[in-house]
Amino acid sequence: MHKQYHLKSGSPYPHGAKVGEGGVNFSISSRHATYVELLLFAQSDSEKPFQIIPLTTDKHHTFFSWHVFVVELPVGTWYAWRLDGPSQTRETGLRFDRDKLLLDPWARAVSDKLWVRGAACVPGDNSYHAMRGVVVDDHYDWEGDTPLSIRSEKVIVYELHVGGFTRHPSAKVKHPGTFLGLIEKIPYLKKLGITHVELLPAMAFDEQDVPPHTAERGLTNYWGYSTHSFFSPHPGYCVTPEQGTHIREFRDLVRALHKAGIGVIMDVVFNHTSEAGSDGPVINFKGITGNSFYLTDKYDKRLFLDYTGCGNTVNANHPLVTNFIITCLEYWVREMHVDGFRFDLASALARGEDGSVLQDPPLVWGIELSQQLAKTKLIAEAWDAAGLYQVGNFPGYRWAEWNGRYRDAIRRFVRGDGGMINEVATRICGSSDLYEHQHRLPISGINFVTCHDGFTLHDLFSYNDKHNEANGEENRDGCNNNLSYNCGVEGPTDDPDILAVRRRRAKNALAILLLSHGVPMLLAGDEFLNSQGGNNNGYCQDNELSWLNWEDAKKNADVLRFVQTLIKLRKRHTALMRRRFLTGRPLEGKTLPDIHWYDVDQMHPPAWTDPEARFLSYTLSALAKEEPDLHVVMNMASEDVLIDLPKIEGKAWCLSIDTALSSPADAVELANQSPLSLQQYRVRGNSVVVLENTRFSNEGGGESVSHKASAFLTKLTGIRLID
Repeated sequence: MHKQYHLKSGSPYPHGAKVGEGGVNFSISSRHATYVELLLFAQSDSEKPFQIIPLTTDKHHTFFSWHVFVVELPVGTWYAWRLDGPSQTRETGLRFDRDKLLLDPWARAVSDKLWVRGAACVPGDNSYHAMRGVVVDDHYDWEGDTPLSIRSEKVIVYELHVGGFTRHPSAKVKHPGTFLGLIEKIPYLKKLGITHVELLPAMAFDEQDVPPHTAERGLTNYWGYSTHSFFSPHPGYCVTPEQGTHIREFRDLVRALHKAGIGVIMDVVFNHTSEAGSDGPVINFKGITGNSFYLTDKYDKRLFLDYTGCGNTVNANHPLVTNFIITCLEYWVREMHVDGFRFDLASALARGEDGSVLQDPPLVWGIELSQQLAKTKLIAEAWDAAGLYQVGNFPGYRWAEWNGRYRDAIRRFVRGDGGMINEVATRICGSSDLYEHQHRLPISGINFVTCHDGFTLHDLFSYNDKHNEANGEENRDGCNNNLSYNCGVEGPTDDPDILAVRRRRAKNALAILLLSHGVPMLLAGDEFLNSQGGNNNGYCQDNELSWLNWEDAKKNADVLRFVQTLIKLRKRHTALMRRRFLTGRPLEGKTLPDIHWYDVDQMHPPAWTDPEARFLSYTLSALAKEEPDLHVVMNMASEDVLIDLPKIEGKAWCLSIDTALSSPADAVELANQSPLSLQQYRVRGNSVVVLENTRFSNEGGGESVSHKASAFLTKLTGIRLID
């Protein structure tokens, strides 16, 4: 027989399980519950509790909270709740079920080892198939670590999936698919040059939350957009979750990334939960908070309003829910040292209790004004699944937004659509049309061409259509409007000419992204042309289709090197990391305007209104005296163009980037650059060229040319240099 622990009345705060002097305090908040009991388990997979603790209203109930202090209870004890109360009615929507074992919404670590989703979807006892929380010790030696404070204009985001990043055997890590496995890849991330990783959902989520036909194929929820426990790291990313090591393993990852100078942004899913719609499982919120946690129908509160496409919508602007979410975010910053959050379907968080769009949603402003979150990056996916699109108009001022307008414009431009140069110019200069009139900044836009949702960069130029048959939904899932181009053949090919064109277009997209004002975001694997075989919705593919194959990093080492060199280029030019919008006027103390646009002949401005125009060229003036200016040419037409280079007294142009050239001439390291001998340059069709200028003179007193660099570049490119 297991020891039976003595009890005290306990405290209503804090919610969850908190280790204190002499035992553990448990507290759960439920406004309408009439009966509450706490169940204690010896192990994560114990089917029966060793102690059941009924709570009484006279000793264990304060306002909305039910609480008890278990004397001498050790860390590592697993637990769950049972609640009873009014049954479901049309008027209240309450759905208490005393038979259901409920997971603590404030649990710091959870186990899904026994979890069977179907058992929680039907009436009856699911004790043997439910999740449990565990009592954890919060003590941790951070070794002086604090959240990083990297200015947003210097940020380069790298979106990755914790599991898929290291789960492939080619990753060659000790703990594949885990937080600790990701630590082993930090040297790679540091060499790549990114400043922040953006982790796809890493809060505990339901891997069983997939459609029936998908489940029949043995597929699971891989991406993780099905959160149930917002305070717990996902047990599937832990090495020893049965020991309740979730917090320690996640903190180890954050601390290690910070030591490498890399920040951590979490993709968080507060717009819905894994409890789905009316016929979905009862996991926690449905059986604890009644109808207050979700938006429900005005006339029949048993029905959920669905603005997320996932069966329910969190009632984010209800005072108790708002407090829950902000408290959760502050916990991840204060206790887990997270540097920022990207909010999935953030526009759903701007809806009121009747589903209407609020002009000043309390949650959004509460997050913005939280002192604890004052230095935290806040990124909104500024739309929801019901047609609300707020890119350029998301509430608040400190929020950045995933710039979907940028993505679409650059995709169309790079695939060869005409008449795009006006919008492309606006997008690469920070999308002033979206943000400047609100006194927001270029850093308000997160620029991206690809992300987890959609084609990878390789597939963007290898497929005209999605190929999602493996998902089990007859190719109905996933976006149909990919703005992609297969370059003449759908899917894999051995044709060297087509492969070369695809490679060049991928490099064009990467170059434009990293030359743009605003905050660039790369999708993990794009830097070495990772492919998902044309599947643009790999949410359920926890297998080699979605895992990064690190052999591609060797096979496409030239593209990887190209991206590394591009990132170095961006970092050494403060003009690419401007905090303010360009004006077209000279900078203080300079004669050159901050940006000067050209047509092909250098004598006229670009053909802004020409529906066939595919050429854009500009000179970007350096902000700092010691930095060179940049001249950028984007030629998305099929024909080559011979351009005249701008004449800037005392300076000569050096080739930095030319996507039409083979590696390593396509991205020239600074040490190997030398001035061109001519004031002209041939820009190939479907290519991007970047030149940097340097002070130069053949006369005495001038900066001498590196003959080694000159010979190196002449050999690689055939371009004649000054000697």
